[in-house]
Amino acid sequence: MVKKKPNDENNPVDLTSPLHPESNGVPMSDHRSCWLHTIAHLHARKMKIKPENLNSFQLNSPCFIHTFPHRERSKRRVRHKSAVPKLKKKLNSATFDRYLENLWRSFPKEKITSFSYIDSLWFSLYTNASSRTKVLDWIKRSHIFSKKYVFVPIVLWSHWSLLIFCHFGESLQSKRRTPCMLLLDSLEMAGPKRLEPDIRKFVLDIYKAEGRPETKKMISRIPLLVPKVPQQRDDEECGRFVLYYINLFVEGAPENFSTENFPYFMKKDWFSEEGLERFCERLDSTGK
Repeated sequence: MVKKKPNDENNPVDLTSPLHPESNGVPMSDHRSCWLHTIAHLHARKMKIKPENLNSFQLNSPCFIHTFPHRERSKRRVRHKSAVPKLKKKLNSATFDRYLENLWRSFPKEKITSFSYIDSLWFSLYTNASSRTKVLDWIKRSHIFSKKYVFVPIVLWSHWSLLIFCHFGESLQSKRRTPCMLLLDSLEMAGPKRLEPDIRKFVLDIYKAEGRPETKKMISRIPLLVPKVPQQRDDEECGRFVLYYINLFVEGAPENFSTENFPYFMKKDWFSEEGLERFCERLDSTGK
């Protein structure tokens, strides 16, 4: 098969190729968060996406395989670099998922019986109308209403944040186990509430797809809580913060989440920089 140029609107993209000219020889599995490689990832999983929907991915699926360029350090700064923490590259979705899978396997099985998580690309894919139905079908197969807590990693606008569904299987009138949502964002200045309209629509569609009896008005009242969690120190850390939020939430989540005791342990001093650094070192050592 002759490879076509991806920018030529008159020619189809060769999705069967393991490499692509724009990837600089890097496997597509390491590019899963950009529009073209998202398609390749779905193709590898035998999840069909219509060719005419390709363009929509360009708007909502940025690629993190390369980060923004940084000015080179001066020689003076290089001499003292041992005193400065080494910055890590922002996680692309392939690396994030690999780290999350390794982290999940490290938890005792009895510990995570009440927890679940969905693929890090699903929320981004949901924001594209062309793939919305498929995403809702994938989520339905995940049986999230049978779990107390469901982690929803979100990657949009080159930034990672974490949405947590709490007690979605319970009645919305319950006071003992309060159905609610938590949005944990390590970059508060970016305005995590900007995601609320998409989150609200996402949740409403999930309830509809499940055939739940709750009305639209009832679902719209599910609280979306944004705790004041520890914040990142540079623009490369958001993905690792999300993974650490997941790790510590699994360890400390209450048996029955109630909004009356919010924010529980999720405070500005929830963890130290040293604890995060040790966690990242463990991630890097086990995620290769």
